[in-house]
Amino acid sequence: MEFATFADRAAAIEAEPADLEIIAHVSDLLADADGDSEERRSADSAVEPQNLEIVARFVQGRVVPAWDSTTLDIGPTTCYEAIARAAGTNVGSDDVEERLAEVGEIGEVAAGYEFGGQQGLGAFTGGGSGDEVGTGGAGDGDLTVSEVHETLTELAAAEGSGSQDRKIDLLFGLFNRCSSEEARYLARLVLSEMRIGVGEGTVRDAIAEAFDVPVERVERALQVSNDYGQVARVARDEGREGLDAMELEVGRPVQAMLAQAGTVTDALEEWEEAAVEWKYDGARVQLHHRIDDDGTAETRVFSRNMEEVTDALPEVVEFADGALEESAILDGEVVAIDENDDPLPFQEVLKRFRRKHDVAKAREDVTVRPVFFDCLHVDGEDLLEEPLTARHERLRGVLAEADEDPDALEDATVDDEADIEGLSLLWTTDDPDEIEAIDAAALEAGHEGIMLKDPDSAYSPGRRGKHWRKRKPDVETLDCVVTGAEWGEGRRATFLGTFELSVRAGDDLETVGKVATGITDEKLEELTELLEPHIAAEDGQEVDLEPEVVFEVGYEEIQTSPTYSSGYALRFPRFLGVRSDKDPDDADSLERVERLRA
Repeated sequence: MEFATFADRAAAIEAEPADLEIIAHVSDLLADADGDSEERRSADSAVEPQNLEIVARFVQGRVVPAWDSTTLDIGPTTCYEAIARAAGTNVGSDDVEERLAEVGEIGEVAAGYEFGGQQGLGAFTGGGSGDEVGTGGAGDGDLTVSEVHETLTELAAAEGSGSQDRKIDLLFGLFNRCSSEEARYLARLVLSEMRIGVGEGTVRDAIAEAFDVPVERVERALQVSNDYGQVARVARDEGREGLDAMELEVGRPVQAMLAQAGTVTDALEEWEEAAVEWKYDGARVQLHHRIDDDGTAETRVFSRNMEEVTDALPEVVEFADGALEESAILDGEVVAIDENDDPLPFQEVLKRFRRKHDVAKAREDVTVRPVFFDCLHVDGEDLLEEPLTARHERLRGVLAEADEDPDALEDATVDDEADIEGLSLLWTTDDPDEIEAIDAAALEAGHEGIMLKDPDSAYSPGRRGKHWRKRKPDVETLDCVVTGAEWGEGRRATFLGTFELSVRAGDDLETVGKVATGITDEKLEELTELLEPHIAAEDGQEVDLEPEVVFEVGYEEIQTSPTYSSGYALRFPRFLGVRSDKDPDDADSLERVERLRA
């Protein structure tokens, strides 16, 4: 396919306001990408990758498959320089920038120049190699999508001394062969700013329409391959059977399944029970561990955005080498830890992810450990369609194979982290009180809280659906009077650790719950010093307090309850702070509780 044809089709798509018509345009483009079937099958015209694969990516502004972290590494300045050189001796990169400031879009700027007459190393034909002799101008032959792809691939591979000049030469050579319309879309493609209204869903639907295959089968194939070009080719050449035969490949990352915000109440209303796990304040990783027939093992680690971060995280590689005896793809997080193995804030993890040099020194400064919560593939078997609980059992089995005590989790409680290294525990329950205890234990351990998941849910790469839920942050707060407390246990035995909350009801105070969540040891020490002078009576661990201190408390919802004197209970209350600016007379009232409940 000539690149001019692609540019014309892209212009038609960009001008179309209707979504269905855009899909139809993209469908036609894909169907025509490699000409007729005889041309495709002839040895003389065979091109790897085929035009169809290239076009399916180009139309989204991609040069490589979505799973491939290869980048062109072309910044705007480099692109401006190449455009200026191709535009003529009287044009500089500053002129290009000035035009951009006026028109606001690089494609329009590139289309405003006349290319084709410039001489130079990158102006020659043949993928920009510079070995051929010729002017390389627009009249030297029509530029094809295959040539554009080949040159951009060569450009992406340029590295080391002189690589920047080499990139400019290659890009100049392409622009020098472009018409105005071709230049418009080449500039956008290079800077990943295609802007023609074509997203992933559009290409998915267009593949289904162009090659008469069910869209849900295209969707599944995209989930396991993460390559729109490959899926388009398989849909065309092999149809539904070919799509259904596509599988995950160890070493090729897929998009991570995502969660939306939700409440415990909503989860238990929609599912018979909820799978609950701790939510770690770490960075998402996808671990790919492949063991070849000869026993050679290779581990690759990818970020949530599918960028390879293997070199930056040697601890994860070491973990995989020691723990995994089968090829596997695992989903999890890496958490930064201190010398006591307690979690550190997310910002500390980023220091490792961004490190490309002197990793050993970075490792000394910030230690990380992996925690895995899902298993996508084991020893040649894809698990995406398996229920969450079944995938977690496989995960547990994979990690327990190298563990000295494979039954270590049998008696795990909500206060436990997994005894099997690298495994995130999963509890299944329909009891809100048990979920609350798991949430409290997670926070006590220094983590973010909990995740709620549908136990029967499949793994849907790239989806942010209702099957996984981050427990929604508190959306409302109350100012409550502290009327009681309980002494803690263990290392917190000298601190007041659970606080009784009350609201005003006329001249009285009525209880609405207790809070023990969201409070660090340091804060407990401060609160104990604040409240101890107001102790009115003690009975064992329980303490009655004079109503002198007001807490600001967040909560998920208000429920009716016979447990507390107000008749209501705050579900999942969290301590937010002391309202030192308020007296008990300024605290919230039972009337407000009733109004919020309604």
